[in-house]
Amino acid sequence: MSKFAAYVKFKAHPGKGEALAEILLEAAEQCRTVEDCELYIVNISEEDPDTIWVTELWSDQAAHDASLQGEEAAAMIRRAMPLIAGAEPVRLKPLGGKGA
Repeated sequence: MSKFAAYVKFKAHPGKGEALAEILLEAAEQCRTVEDCELYIVNISEEDPDTIWVTELWSDQAAHDASLQGEEAAAMIRRAMPLIAGAEPVRLKPLGGKGA
């Protein structure tokens, strides 16, 4: 299986979690039309509204990387950057399971 998955934990600056989540939800909406994006879920921590998790599943690493190259993605990234205090990406190699 050559699929690519990732969890990314975003820590927004205090009070900016909702604004960051809105941008990430825009990205999720954009992914609806990307055939190689199989899953893009935006989650917010129940304990900390400034911590947002994104769960992604792609057909492969190259598709994920390509998704970050377009002007629309670059514009979203530029809007999000001032809101982000930190990010912890965890890249994964899916082995199987429901939905994979």
